[in-house]
Amino acid sequence: MNIDVKKILNEKPIYSGKAKSIYKIDEDKVLIEFRDDITAGDGAKKDIKKGKGYLNALISSKLFEVLNKDNIPTHYIEYIDPVYMVAKNVEIVLIEVIVRNIAAGSLCRKYPFKEGQELKRPIVQFDYKSDEYGDPMLNEDIAIALDLATEEELKRLKELALKVNESLKKFFDERGIILVDFKIEFGRTKDGELVVADEISPDTMRLWDKETKDILDKDIFRKDLGDVVGKYEIVAKRIGCI
Repeated sequence: MNIDVKKILNEKPIYSGKAKSIYKIDEDKVLIEFRDDITAGDGAKKDIKKGKGYLNALISSKLFEVLNKDNIPTHYIEYIDPVYMVAKNVEIVLIEVIVRNIAAGSLCRKYPFKEGQELKRPIVQFDYKSDEYGDPMLNEDIAIALDLATEEELKRLKELALKVNESLKKFFDERGIILVDFKIEFGRTKDGELVVADEISPDTMRLWDKETKDILDKDIFRKDLGDVVGKYEIVAKRIGCI
């Protein structure tokens, strides 16, 4: 695809979040720029890590390609070196969908699970995507009352999230990585189809080394455990990005 990235970047982004900026290409496509910014605790902790945007762009593009190959609908179109991704222009559903295979993080803080405990089956959790309200957990009735999604869409979100989990869990396992949990977002296309959107990267998932249980994700930054970019690089190498 022939896209003049420099020209697009001269325009004001249509959205700029904690670690990505989104620019309009045309009515159907957007350019996503992965920046080196890194945050934790709803933005309370911030830093810039050189090379992090490049690795997240590579990893996210690769994982979207894996999902596309497994016939899971996504917004992904193509990767543009070094930190850009071309995607379908979608309306983001204001629900963060979290899938958990192993107990970690907030699940252990809020419920009597032990860190590292393997769950009997994946837990699918809906959170309201809202910094103002602190991304609270949703049930179906609240999601419908807030007009975030219909009952049918909520069923589809869960169905797709579990398919994503099945696809990526297998993909990572074959490369010596445990998919502990992850957060994904969805978008509606112009035709109303729900597709996996935003990003899929170590910023949005927990990944552990299969043998050593070493952390390979943003928890390195959250917990001040060392070189977070170095861990992202390990993931990129394992999955064949670099």
